[in-house]
Amino acid sequence: MSPGVVDYLFRQLVAGRPPEDVQWEQEGISLAAQPEGAELARRLAETDIDALTPVELFHYVRAAQRLSSWAEDLRQAAVGRYCHPPAEVQRSAGHRTP
Repeated sequence: MSPGVVDYLFRQLVAGRPPEDVQWEQEGISLAAQPEGAELARRLAETDIDALTPVELFHYVRAAQRLSSWAEDLRQAAVGRYCHPPAEVQRSAGHRTP
């Protein structure tokens, strides 16, 4: 763990609070609830993963997996569109053989 995380956990212990940072839950949408897209990618890119607690790191990894899966779906849709453009599909449908 980074020194910042150790310091944070120590301060939480001394104050009698749970080791997880629950403040962020009150400040906005969590990574787990953030919809896939540009905003989630921005938040992941700007996160200092060395400062995350183990629980936060778990949620970070899950959010990154969701974003990766979403991006792969976009890629597959684009490849399908490239391989079978709408004009080609319409042309082949209009040329039926008897």
